[in-house]
Amino acid sequence: MLDLSIVIPLFNEEESLPELHSWIERVMIDHHFSYEIIFIDDGSKDNSWSVITELSKGNSNVRAIKFQRNYGKSAALQVGFQIAKGAVVITMDADLQDSPDEIPELRNMIINQDFDVVSGWKKKRHDPISKTIPTKLYNWAARRITGIHLHDFNCGLKAYKLTVVKSIELYGDMHRYVPALAKYAGFNEIGEKVVQHQARKYGVTKFGLNRFLNGPLDLMTVAFMGKFGKKPMHFFGALGMLMFVIGFGLLFYLGVDKLFIHKTARNIAQRSEFFIALAAMIMGVQFFLAGFLAELIGRNSATRNQYLIEKEI
Repeated sequence: MLDLSIVIPLFNEEESLPELHSWIERVMIDHHFSYEIIFIDDGSKDNSWSVITELSKGNSNVRAIKFQRNYGKSAALQVGFQIAKGAVVITMDADLQDSPDEIPELRNMIINQDFDVVSGWKKKRHDPISKTIPTKLYNWAARRITGIHLHDFNCGLKAYKLTVVKSIELYGDMHRYVPALAKYAGFNEIGEKVVQHQARKYGVTKFGLNRFLNGPLDLMTVAFMGKFGKKPMHFFGALGMLMFVIGFGLLFYLGVDKLFIHKTARNIAQRSEFFIALAAMIMGVQFFLAGFLAELIGRNSATRNQYLIEKEI
């Protein structure tokens, strides 16, 4: 088995690829690692694929896949994880903002300190304030919701045991939450390492403002699927029961008030509490129905009884 698989998703990074490849090879040779570099070209419109083709000539350590169109970073990482063969899998960006010099220590933390996942922490960032402040808020929310105390969820430089990347599935924009997905899959040894963050040398960032909307939505999806993915009725049923109890309680109060306390008061249907109770009961029924439908869908899912087995005698 190889020591390392280095998975690099990229989109329009033709200028940085030769320098990045040379830098990685120098680090690998200096530390005598057996390795593979997996470039995933996410539908680049420039000459990135031509550059990768040149780098791969006569070099068995370079593997590459090109997408027909741009599918996103999560799709690129998922494909890279599927074909990776190294005992330790490293992910990093192709823009030279992640330093390959960090790879040996990241691998050491996986192999010798027995971490399942090690996430990079760009403690000193070379980004504008318009990016750093939302990032701090996002990381705070991610820590609160997932229970994983990482300072930088979105750092592209991470290390994983091979079993981790083979046990999770990425889609949408889930690449930000691989540590959370690993935790929900049963890999609880998650560490962090301060890494160097370099200013972008070539090109421009490929991420727009939409990530500030998509990020929180994906975070809620990851949290829900991790806790209730195989038992959605526990979530929807609890909400439905709560709403139904609130509605029924209000109706009971209105009935008692009308029959025994304020007998000459206006009709129950003319009071605002009646409509609140009715709305709560309707919402309760809807939550129950959502839970039942989710259970039916889960019951017919091909992965409903797929569980990760660590050891067997």
